[in-house]
Amino acid sequence: MRNLGRKVRPLDHFDCVIMAELQVRGDLPNVELAPRLRLSPAATLRRVQQLRSDGRIEGIQAVINHEKVGLRVEAFVLVTLTEHSEAGDAQFARALDSLPNVLRADAVTGADDVLLHIAAVDTRELQNVLRTLPRIGARGVTTLLLLEAVKPPAPVPVQTKHT
Repeated sequence: MRNLGRKVRPLDHFDCVIMAELQVRGDLPNVELAPRLRLSPAATLRRVQQLRSDGRIEGIQAVINHEKVGLRVEAFVLVTLTEHSEAGDAQFARALDSLPNVLRADAVTGADDVLLHIAAVDTRELQNVLRTLPRIGARGVTTLLLLEAVKPPAPVPVQTKHT
């Protein structure tokens, strides 16, 4: 459960090590994590549970290789929305939920409103997603095909001073 208004304690060295380790290997068993912290497994488990409760660890997921599961085309798409209102934003977000090819959507600053990360089997499937966007509230769309990941996603740098 997320932290709902209660004061969150500052991060300490142990918290930072836990978060760093779990970002590299989310399936690391508690009995392997505890010795790295020089804490008991029970104390380590309590800390992990607290970090989850505080909302600092939102979840642990497997990283799937898109290409190896048949999604060989990836694109980043900048979207300018037709309507600029809370209702329009919410309607667009709900419509994106029905598009499984949209892996991520972020509100951004600048001339565009939303940045989408899309994965598709081929360019035809990508084109189908792109054709859907105007029907759900996009006025303008700029598509950037991913050619190569120059730097893959990295762990979030966690330090005690960033609480």
